[in-house]
Formats: sequence, C-alpha cells, structure tokens
Amino acid sequence: MEMIEQSDPISAHQTNAGKDRLRAFGIITLNSMFAQKDASGVLRMAIEDLLADELAVVSSFGADSAVLLHMVSKIDPNLPILFLQTGRHFPQTLAYVKTLSKRLGLANVRLLAPDSDELVRFDPDEDLWKSDPNACCHIRKIVPLDKALGGFGGWVSGRKRYQTEERGALSHFELTSDNRIKVNPLAYWEGADIAAYKKTHDLPEHPLFAEGFASIGCAPCTSAVTNGENPRSGRWRGLNKAECGIHFDVNRRISPAMNKAELTLFRDGEFVADPWGKWVEGTAPVLARYVHVPLVEFVVNRAAYLASLHPLGLLVGAGDDVMEVASDLGRFSSIAVEFPAFTDGRGYSSARLLAERLGYKGELRAVGDVLADQIPLMRRCGVNAFVVSHAATRKALEKGVPGRIDVFMQPAGGDEIPVGTRAFVRRAPNFTVSTP
Repeated sequence: MEMIEQSDPISAHQTNAGKDRLRAFGIITLNSMFAQKDASGVLRMAIEDLLADELAVVSSFGADSAVLLHMVSKIDPNLPILFLQTGRHFPQTLAYVKTLSKRLGLANVRLLAPDSDELVRFDPDEDLWKSDPNACCHIRKIVPLDKALGGFGGWVSGRKRYQTEERGALSHFELTSDNRIKVNPLAYWEGADIAAYKKTHDLPEHPLFAEGFASIGCAPCTSAVTNGENPRSGRWRGLNKAECGIHFDVNRRISPAMNKAELTLFRDGEFVADPWGKWVEGTAPVLARYVHVPLVEFVVNRAAYLASLHPLGLLVGAGDDVMEVASDLGRFSSIAVEFPAFTDGRGYSSARLLAERLGYKGELRAVGDVLADQIPLMRRCGVNAFVVSHAATRKALEKGVPGRIDVFMQPAGGDEIPVGTRAFVRRAPNFTVSTP
C-alpha cells in the first residue's frame, strides 16, 4: 500500500464526462435502478460506469468504515481513498488507517493535511475547537477536501440514513452544488446490516469501538455513547453542531458558529460548551444520561441508577443532605450544587462537605444564582465550575476581573491561616478568577 501525504490539490485531469453521464441518466433514474440495500451494485456502477477514473472515496476510517472500504477493495483496490488528516485524530485512528489499508490491500490512500500557515494564523494554540468548532472543521476538513476534489467528478461517502435526522432523506446518488455526483452506497443500511457484514467478512474493528465510540472523528470533539443513544450523539456533544460541514450540499443544513452566549459553563478560566443536559421530571433511571439527577430522585431509585451504565451527574439542592450519598460519589462524573439566592449559604456547606470531608475530586459546579462576588467564595469551598446566566457576571469573567478574599475568620481547605493568628504567619491566599 502506498500512503501519500497530500496537502495540495490532487493531480488529475478535469473532464465533463461525469456531468454528461449524469445528464444522460438523470438522478431519478439512477436512484431507481438499485434495491435499497444493494450497496455493492451502487458502488460498482459508480466506479466502473458512471464516473470511472473521476471518482474518489472519502473515508474517516471510523467505526463503520471497514464495510465500505472492503467493498471498494473487491471492485478496485487502486481507487483513491481520501483521509482528512486533521492533526487532531486519536492515535488509534491513525493506527487503524494503516491496519485496515494493509488488510484490504488499498493501494491509493491519500492523506489530506490542512494548510500549516492557516493553522498558525487561525489556530495557533490548537484550541479553536473549543470556541468555534465550525471554523476548526473548515480549516482542517472542508478546505483540504475542496482542494483535493478539484480533480474528481464525484466522490463516495459512508453516510447512512439511520445515523441522524439530517441524514434521514439520503439517496444513493446526489448532485452537489458544484456539479459533482456524491454516491452513498450504504444510505439505506441499518446498524444491524453493518454489524452482520463486518462479522461475515471478519473485518477488523476500530480499536475504540469496543470502548463505546460508535462514531469517531477528531479526539477533542468525540465521546463514547451508551446504549440507546444515537450513534453520532458522541460527536460535538453539548454543541449546536451535527455535521463537520463537508456534507452541507446534501442536507442543506449546517450548524451556525457557536454564539458566545450559548457557552454558559465557566471552567478552567474560560467559557466552554456544556455537555450536560437538563433533568426532565419523570425520566426513567434507565434512560437518564448526561444529566444531573436530583439527589432525592437518586436516593429513591438508587439501585437502578447504580446499575445504569450511562454517564450521570448529581444535583444537590439547597436543603439536601449530601451525607445520604457519601458512599456513591464515585458514580457521578459531575456534581452540581444549587445556590438558589445570594443570601442562601447552604450551597457553600454542601460544597465543602463534598470537597473536603468526602473527598470528591470530579467536576463540582455551582448552579442557580451565581454572581461575580460569590465566585471567590465558592472556589474556597471547592467549586471548580460555574454555570453563569447573569450578564454582568459573564462580562466580568470575560474581562478577567479578579476576585480576591483578603480577610477571613475561618479557614477553608488546609492552607489558609485566619485572622487572629500571629502577624508574621498570617497571610491571605490569592484566589483570582482569570481568563487565558
């Protein structure tokens, strides 16, 4: 297998043959020629007749990619396979590219890299995915692919209808706005079809598939999914985003750039997307995932929640006794402590119990009436994340306005020395809220 590093346009002649054939056949005619599950027939038509040497396959080498690539290898192992090497992939994915290419005898895998100057200009700290994931995808995926497709009249994708609502109307053949033909051989396949095909042909799984990664993209924007979740729900979790953008022509929908006001979680010195949703009263324990379950609800249905494999958080209300769940804290990926009003101090007590006495080390977030003046006090009690809806507080945090406690009568944590001790050992710790 020859693996080619590529960042410039692919050298290939540009002809109108594919477009002429498209006009002759007509998209409707093409889509009526094949049974819904006849993926091999669709692919063979595209490779051997419709587009011939004007066709490329775009593959993520993700959880399901082995199926389509196996079909390609049986028809034409020399067909160009374009892999977007974004620089943000899991190491397991990069290893899988080599493993699968060698196993299937794919002889023309091409790695498309983003422009290094553009990365330095727009993403020097490699954290653009946090503030504007659409811009990150544009630089690392859309631009390199657009350049590469300049030499082709059409391309093949592995998308399937069942994956998302946006893909629910996929057909086998589509005409894009740049007059290319997009071919989706697996459009009508279900998850069971994919699994059966991989088993029948003994295809190697992506190394992360067994860990719950049903759809695999760039590492910062991909998380595992649990039973019952949509396969692509682990992509850009918590963001208003469902596609990277390379398929915009097909679904006519693309997520808008993230509005800063949508980023309400302040953590590690910046506002970030919040992957946790809102608890809905009446949700069955088996269906709860990525929500903060009220403490009272958890206690009543403790056995069911402990048996669930879904990621869960805990919501501690102002009147809740955290000692009731002292032995179960390891079950929660995040704990939200409610601060219902500026004058209500019960949240501080709960936070200190969780962080100091019970030793909880995960995300401890403040929710409710979270104001700028409270944040230094909350941090003293172990809170390390804040859900902010107050406009003035948000503005203060964005500006990096410091919050400092110079005098205190009682220590919090193990390194504070309160007023009243001898002057030469008395000091005030620096609790500064800052942004990068």
